Amino acid sequence: MHHVTVISRVDCHACEEAKAEVERICGEMGATWSVEDVDADPELRAEYGDQVPVFLVDGAEHGYWKVEEDRLRAALSA
Repeated sequence: MHHVTVISRVDCHACEEAKAEVERICGEMGATWSVEDVDADPELRAEYGDQVPVFLVDGAEHGYWKVEEDRLRAALSA
């Protein structure tokens, strides 16, 4: 089973939209997902602070700013 992590920030409109899309897609694909706050972890903030939301699939960077649904579905079906 695949796992998607959304690295986001509080009060980020794009992050809220991305989380809703990831929740829907993961639900349809049978994958798990979680959210990490970029500002709660100095390492995440240093790496991704300006790029949120960021998407990781099974711990590997998959994309940022906007969910590419077809690409995410392909990664979750592999």
